[in-house]
Amino acid sequence: MESLNVYLNNYTIVFVFLLLGILLPIVALTIGRILRPHAPSDAKQTTYESGIDPYHDSRVQFNVRYYIFALLFVIFDVETVFLYPWAVAYEKLGVFALIEMFIFVFMLVIGLLYAWKKKVLKWT
Repeated sequence: MESLNVYLNNYTIVFVFLLLGILLPIVALTIGRILRPHAPSDAKQTTYESGIDPYHDSRVQFNVRYYIFALLFVIFDVETVFLYPWAVAYEKLGVFALIEMFIFVFMLVIGLLYAWKKKVLKWT
């Protein structure tokens, strides 16, 4: 019976944080909507480009390669985020963690080789 109370207590904490995570932004946005001034005008609705009146469409076509490079950067940036705590606590983790990290890095290398084979990394 005591273990059931411990589990219910843990779920209660999770529920309270979930409730706060939902209610806090709603309350903050509602208070902001009530307190901010509301005076719309045509000048406020125009696009601002460093004080220059807009003269063409603001949408610009980007090359897909920028997006792919950004994704690859994020993937390897996240890899370093996972590698750093592992490197700090390496002595405590032992051989099992070393094998896990080799598997993790190996999967990322496979992804990099796949991107290289598909010529995603070629800029021209």
